[in-house]
Amino acid sequence: MKKLIITTVLLAIAFGFPALSYSQCKGFTKQNCLPKLEPYTYNGQLNSAVLNEGDVAELLLTFYGGQDYRIFICAQDVLGDIEFKLLDTDRNTIFDNTNQNKIDHWDFSASATQQLIVQVKVPENQSSNEMVQSGCVSILIGFKP
Repeated sequence: MKKLIITTVLLAIAFGFPALSYSQCKGFTKQNCLPKLEPYTYNGQLNSAVLNEGDVAELLLTFYGGQDYRIFICAQDVLGDIEFKLLDTDRNTIFDNTNQNKIDHWDFSASATQQLIVQVKVPENQSSNEMVQSGCVSILIGFKP
């Protein structure tokens, strides 16, 4: 009976922790990131995840022709300056923030409706004696009405 209780508690922690991380990330994004998207209107899609140093994540999004957009990358300070690229579906680079002093957003006009890949990379810590850091990274898309 005691083993069953311990197993149940461990399973609850294992399955509950990702949900807790997501809810904390969601709260961080709503409080710290959404206000910085202005004067663009938030598209309503919450794209966020808890990432570790060195992680790379990609998100495929559709952008509609004739529309002005802002891609905004928001991350917890502990992760440092996030690198991001905008790629077409053939993986050609359209924008790379490492060429722009690692700015956290990019504004552009879509000339045609197309799918593009937003790729984010969390830099690795240069000090080998510290613990691996993790934190929330959000990709927000805004448009001008």
